[in-house]
Amino acid sequence: MDIINLENESLRLEFSRETGAMVGFTAKETGWEVLNRRHLGLSFQLLIPLPGRRNNPVYGEEQQVSSLVIADDRQQVIFTWDRVNSAYGGEHKIRITQSVTLSGPRATFALAIDNQSNGVVETVRCPYFGDVQRPPAADCFEVFHYGYATAEQRQLYPSFANTLGYYGFDYPVQYGPDSWRSGAPAVPYVLLRSADQGLYAGLSEPSAELVAWHNELRPGYDSAIDSRVPTSPSISGLDVAARFAAIHLPYIQPGESRALTPIAVQPYQGGWQQGVDVYRSWRDSWMKTPEIPEWARHPHAWWQLHINSPEDELRIPFKELGKIGEEAARHGVKAIQLVGWNDGGQDQGNPSHSPDPRLGSFEELKAAIAHIQSCGVKLIIFAKFTWADRASEWFREDLHRLAVKDPYGDYYHYNGYQYHTATQALNINTKRLIPMCFGSDEYFEVSAREFQKVLDLGADGILYDENQHHSPTLLCFDENHGHRSGFPVYSRDNEFQQRLEQMSREVNPDFLFAGEGIYDWQFEAYHLSYHRSWDKRHVPLSRYMLPHMPLMTAISGFNDRNMINQCLLYRYIMSYEPYNFKGHLDDFPLTMDYGKKMDALRVELRDYFWDGEYRDTVGATVIATNGSPHHPYAVFISKTGGAPGLAIANYEDEPVRVDASLDGEHSLSRYRAVDDENWHSLDGGIPIPARSAVVVI
Repeated sequence: MDIINLENESLRLEFSRETGAMVGFTAKETGWEVLNRRHLGLSFQLLIPLPGRRNNPVYGEEQQVSSLVIADDRQQVIFTWDRVNSAYGGEHKIRITQSVTLSGPRATFALAIDNQSNGVVETVRCPYFGDVQRPPAADCFEVFHYGYATAEQRQLYPSFANTLGYYGFDYPVQYGPDSWRSGAPAVPYVLLRSADQGLYAGLSEPSAELVAWHNELRPGYDSAIDSRVPTSPSISGLDVAARFAAIHLPYIQPGESRALTPIAVQPYQGGWQQGVDVYRSWRDSWMKTPEIPEWARHPHAWWQLHINSPEDELRIPFKELGKIGEEAARHGVKAIQLVGWNDGGQDQGNPSHSPDPRLGSFEELKAAIAHIQSCGVKLIIFAKFTWADRASEWFREDLHRLAVKDPYGDYYHYNGYQYHTATQALNINTKRLIPMCFGSDEYFEVSAREFQKVLDLGADGILYDENQHHSPTLLCFDENHGHRSGFPVYSRDNEFQQRLEQMSREVNPDFLFAGEGIYDWQFEAYHLSYHRSWDKRHVPLSRYMLPHMPLMTAISGFNDRNMINQCLLYRYIMSYEPYNFKGHLDDFPLTMDYGKKMDALRVELRDYFWDGEYRDTVGATVIATNGSPHHPYAVFISKTGGAPGLAIANYEDEPVRVDASLDGEHSLSRYRAVDDENWHSLDGGIPIPARSAVVVI
């Protein structure tokens, strides 16, 4: 095999001169040979469906390179294939140009396609790693990426987590993420990682084109009962290989040319935090966050209250709603998120934002909002534009035109949510939700008219529920919407928000735009994100990616100390939600008492635990008295002094004692608990009562 080398101080990449297949990839700083079996090298793969043979691949490693250029002192190679041959369609007049460029520790893969054939280039895999080796001596290897304000983590070794039905594929596969967001721009990077090093792969341009992440285990499991990966290089005479690819879905039509979103690949050393730092450094070079309304910049708490659903609870008439402002003020709660106020209640009648007439008139709701505001409490309106209610006459008679369409011309549907009754719980009369196409200017205007109703009510902001989740859709194929076939449905998310912001600017410059589970790039346009994080092993990935942006989580337990502790550790705003946001603040006094003490603590020490920079566990070590690592804790860097402080929680029902130490020149001297105002010396360790938290400075 004739080999071409690209090499610098950090990387060594090897390619076949004949096919362009990448046959070697070495992280030189650690010696990790990510690819080291040349006969398993791959370059790219296309899918060009034929009549009667949709699954018609082009295997890049079987194509002969037409020409190549080695440039920039062997820091770049450019391969060109003038034509390609597919598995079942013969030769196609499709010109492919792929460049691989080294820049410090990063290799960037860029591919352009000129399609002069009669077929559609539906998908492209590039870069395509034929056999990812785990780091030497690593006993665990996993995929790590964003998922609903936390991290999704799936094993690659010693077991391989298959995410799709085994019946549909020859091999165990992972198309990711597993959640409703299946690729970029919502998930713009992934990490393939062991405990102390990994491989970062992510977009190298802020593109809204869909890119999904793919792993595959060949030939399959050693033992299926535990999804075990074979430990030997081969089994039954077959190579054992773990493939990885970035999958582009460009739907390049005949006569069309397109440059795909370039993908950067970079080895790193350390834990997941160091891998995410690679992404943060790149993102911070181009993304700016908006100015947050002044009232939302300080430690404060919210109350979420639902007043109606599709099963017609009709809990609080608008004319009595002002009392909740008085209740919130009495408890020092700064904002109320009002849910179910719209016609039909929560998750019915979407995307209508007219008040439900059974609860009262528009003017009565407007007057109630004004009364709540007079109590010193902000009123945030629950809003939802992503979906339409399939059962509504509005959808059946008109809005169906603007729904996201699949390649067959049919609209997708989302299963919806169940409320209160057994008929809903058993999914009998559940309202189905239809994802609407934001590639349609007409739907932009429909949503803008509905948003104007919120502005006319005088609300202080919206919390956009399922904010541009688009589930279960990724692409829209209805060209009647004014976009191309295969339009990425995420590509106008921030443009839509900016349209609403223009409308609110003259009415209320401090209007707050919040959303549920918003992905990282949406923070270019939104002020706050709400999520639910009821998990002792919750990974605060959104907080690590954006140390200072307002993030909020739900507090629903009647003695919910551990969720309040989590809010301290991860700088989350508390959203009080008794009876699953159907109750009142007076309903859970234990939770309210502890929550007020926690917020008072971070007001007192906001230089560390509110205004300071969140660093997860980087820079400190916390060890239990038995010598085992303690979880959870968080490091904050003081805004003014630059000194680290720690927040340490004990989620368990028994007290613990820990020792804490810092890396570097600073040292810790004293601690106090959330519900104990007295400071104590670190001599003898730090005792933490059951379901409690301490701060250490």
